[in-house]
Amino acid sequence: MTSPKGTPNRALFAATLGFFVGFASVALFGPTAVRFREAMGLSPVAVAFLVAMPALSGSLLRIPFAAWVDVTGGRKPFLVLLGAALAGMAGLTAVVAFLYPERLVAGTYSLLLVLALLCGCGIATFSVGVGQVSYWFPQARQGSALAIFAGFGNLAPGIFSFLIPLALGAIGLSGSYVAWLVFLAVGTALYAALGRNAWWFQLRARGVDAATARRDAAAQGQELFPAASLVESLRTSIRVWRTWALVVVYFTTFGGFIALTAWLPTYWTEFHGVSLLLAGGLTALYSLLSSLVRVVGGMLSDFLQEGGENTAILFLFVSLSGALVMTVASDFELAVPGIVLLAVGMGFTNAAVFKIVPQAVPRAVGGAAGWVGGLGAFGGFVIPPVLGFAVRDLGDPGYAIGFITFVFLTLLSLVMVWILKYAPPSEPVR
Repeated sequence: MTSPKGTPNRALFAATLGFFVGFASVALFGPTAVRFREAMGLSPVAVAFLVAMPALSGSLLRIPFAAWVDVTGGRKPFLVLLGAALAGMAGLTAVVAFLYPERLVAGTYSLLLVLALLCGCGIATFSVGVGQVSYWFPQARQGSALAIFAGFGNLAPGIFSFLIPLALGAIGLSGSYVAWLVFLAVGTALYAALGRNAWWFQLRARGVDAATARRDAAAQGQELFPAASLVESLRTSIRVWRTWALVVVYFTTFGGFIALTAWLPTYWTEFHGVSLLLAGGLTALYSLLSSLVRVVGGMLSDFLQEGGENTAILFLFVSLSGALVMTVASDFELAVPGIVLLAVGMGFTNAAVFKIVPQAVPRAVGGAAGWVGGLGAFGGFVIPPVLGFAVRDLGDPGYAIGFITFVFLTLLSLVMVWILKYAPPSEPVR
């Protein structure tokens, strides 16, 4: 038998590293949006679209790229996305170095939007990593493995939220973009050196026929195997109604996570009048807490019977509590615990969702991860403009009232998980 390279733990480390560094391409948008607003005279809605643009490409590209994992494994899709993010980040670095602030004109806004779309490719790596990790690990360890991948990978926004204000003060806007570009380039090179596909994909790439590759990979411990093609993977997963129920939940929790990571610096500075440094620290608290509890959530999902559904139901109620608090939090002292509740609820629920994915759609994990991760993360694009419209229409009170969006989304997600838990098993898709 041909011996493939790599181990599950090494693959998990590489995928987590790739996802972590991918955030470097989008990290500066939220905290530095105020700089572009001041230089270009942007409205709150224009700023909201600017910070949301990476989430547009970072969400929608997850769908085809995750399905591509079912064809080639995760390595090639990962490298293509990180390469595109590097191009976008290099362009933004050049804009900041040569045009900011005096040469930034109205037409530059369109260029910023295009470059932001390219940068969003860095976070589209999430669903690629889900598929890559899923094929390496047996189903009994899926919850923990995927929670480690997503939890530690998602630490990046929180860490960056804390470091960016310090970097801006020490080396300025242009120097900060250069530093983050270098970090992204080094991380991409490390993923290229360490990232490996699961055994089945390696054997197929060496010309081993499908039946033999499946037998040999199964002997190594691989349990999940892909659909026949990219299109078939998407088609198979889209026919399973559970995929769409999970999309709703993930739109609320992970899309909400991305949206709030981008929106909170503006929320804290404009509504509560805190300094940029404190706003970065509070955003980091939200992001780091949500990411860290995601690791615990994956382990809890593995431990409990029907752990994915039960964990999601419990912590969606926690999210609901946080959203309700935020809608009335005109005082800073009330807003902080409200955000903590949202962070905990979203983090645990995110972990639970990807515990359910391989169980709900075992024949097309990549395709399902693409639909769930892509359309779910689309919330990161949709929600910030909604919050911006609330401020435009209602003034300062709109910063708080806008959180009613999360109240309604969380209630809908609770209904979806309840149906998932009690609906009869689906017939296998043929």
